[in-house]
Amino acid sequence: MPKLKAADLTVGDTHTEVLVEDLKRTQLVQYAGASGDYNPVHTDEVFVTQVAGYPTVFAHGMLTMGLTGKLVTNLVGDGTLTNYGVRFVSQVWPGDTLTGTAEIVAIREEGGQHLVDLELTTVNQDSQKVITGTATARIDA
Repeated sequence: MPKLKAADLTVGDTHTEVLVEDLKRTQLVQYAGASGDYNPVHTDEVFVTQVAGYPTVFAHGMLTMGLTGKLVTNLVGDGTLTNYGVRFVSQVWPGDTLTGTAEIVAIREEGGQHLVDLELTTVNQDSQKVITGTATARIDA
């Protein structure tokens, strides 16, 4: 993927992509194994319904953040991020389809580097926000 160039970008441009369709419980278990986060609210139906009081298991926040991060690197390229942060707004449930959008909110120069600032939103199939956040990446002049 060629590196983004400031001259090719416009504030207000957006990039949207589907991050996951029909999130499976298996993906939650796989993420638990990959991350080492074995909190039973993500994998144990009996615990989560009878002890924790939720209707079912739900995705790790960091899984959703990682899916959103892939949207960002798909847009700006690997190795260019200088900042990435999110706020977990709502839970992600098995069966959810997530779509992420990155909007260019600034193109600037700082410390001799050209940067693009992005506003991030990830929503479920009901257009309910599950993540909001920001990212900054280096770009070419």
